[in-house]
Amino acid sequence: MHLESHSSVEVQGITADARQVRPGFVFVAIPGTQTDGHQYLPQACEAGAMAVVVEKRDLVPPSFAGVVLVVESTRAILGSLASQFYNNPSSQLFCFGVTGTNGKTSITYMLETILEKVRIPCGVLGTTGHHLGTEHWSTEVTTPGPVVLQQRLAEMKEAGARAVAMEVSSHALEQNRVDGVNFNTVIFTNLTQDHLDYHSSMEEYFHTKQRLFTEVLRRTNKNPHFAVVNIDDPWGARLRVDGYAGLWSYGKKKSADFCYRIVDMDFSRTDFELRTPFGFYYGSLPMCGEHNVANAIGAVAAAASGGVEVSTALEALARFPGVPGRLQTIENDKGLHVFVDYAHSPDALENVLRALGQVRKKIKSSGNIWTVFGCGGDRDKGKRPLMAQAAEKGSDFLVVTSDNPRTENPQVIVQEIVNGLSSQGHAENVFVEVDRKEALALVFKKAKPNDVILIAGKGHEDYQIVGTNKIHFSDVEIAKELLA
Repeated sequence: MHLESHSSVEVQGITADARQVRPGFVFVAIPGTQTDGHQYLPQACEAGAMAVVVEKRDLVPPSFAGVVLVVESTRAILGSLASQFYNNPSSQLFCFGVTGTNGKTSITYMLETILEKVRIPCGVLGTTGHHLGTEHWSTEVTTPGPVVLQQRLAEMKEAGARAVAMEVSSHALEQNRVDGVNFNTVIFTNLTQDHLDYHSSMEEYFHTKQRLFTEVLRRTNKNPHFAVVNIDDPWGARLRVDGYAGLWSYGKKKSADFCYRIVDMDFSRTDFELRTPFGFYYGSLPMCGEHNVANAIGAVAAAASGGVEVSTALEALARFPGVPGRLQTIENDKGLHVFVDYAHSPDALENVLRALGQVRKKIKSSGNIWTVFGCGGDRDKGKRPLMAQAAEKGSDFLVVTSDNPRTENPQVIVQEIVNGLSSQGHAENVFVEVDRKEALALVFKKAKPNDVILIAGKGHEDYQIVGTNKIHFSDVEIAKELLA
């Protein structure tokens, strides 16, 4: 990548963080919600920036002798600049983008499993981190910023990836993080209440998600390019897609291009029939839950858009190893069915509990369903009573506890959840224990053989955020320890 000044100068790096600027870097000044990157132009110039990209020319220090590029939106251009610097890695990879409130992580892992079957190394970027085979990179956000994202795509390509499956969050779309990514296929899973601490309404949340299927997909250099949409979801049914894109729908509706029907299930598997544009198939997923089958069908359709045979994709998913913290089974000798799941939205919790309830009914089990859950602090408070209602609807017993309280008082969060229960907590089947480890100890002490225990909300996370401190905490580790 070169920028022209008095001579052609090789760019050494690109960043929107003035603290990372080194001699030869391009600094992009982005106005943020908390601070404005233009405030740090003097620091970036002093650190050796050879060029700056700004919206406000008058804030560039008069003494700066490098290149100044003035644009309408620095945030909008950062992705394409980062892509150019890393030699446009997404153009050389088959790129899947998955968006929606729930199911993103599962679909990316399912795509990885399918592509492994046809010997196509596939990188995965999302909530649980970034990995390609056994090589792992850590991340603290679902979709990283544009520079880190393009760097990661380049690293994965260099490490042998031929495809990537990435989660695309609403924050990423709102903040232009995936601008500069050339997607082949984008997938919409569903939309339910979440992140309304960030988005002003569900309608705004939806329109942000839709940008992946219009603005972002329209800019891709891939031809053909595809959209795969869950039309069982009412938001998916009204989703607009770039007119030049191919479109496949999936769901239980008979009008879906990929239409499935559940035929059998237990706690460890779900069998289904599938009608597609390529014919009829029978499949089995080694997980319980109709929502997981829906995710699998979305992955099969997406893989088919890239030329993978449906039968091959289903064979791969019949041996799907699962996703960390997504209905993850905790083996034990107590006769308990224990699952750890990331469900932290009302819809996700309702889906998981519905799945467990359907299996219990199918196998005629007399066991009770226990749900241990909480809600995150400094996040959408409107979810708290809805989470309570979802848990109450699908459970026989509840243990309300802490999640990541952050800077809120955990007692207050728990009380707001309890206030959402029909009993307001005044019932023999509701237990309150703010300490999450003690809450797990309580449920294991009270549950009886054949009972089902869902530990919801944190899933794969191995930390808990209390105040501003991140402490080690893993539901999986603690459950195994207490059940040993």
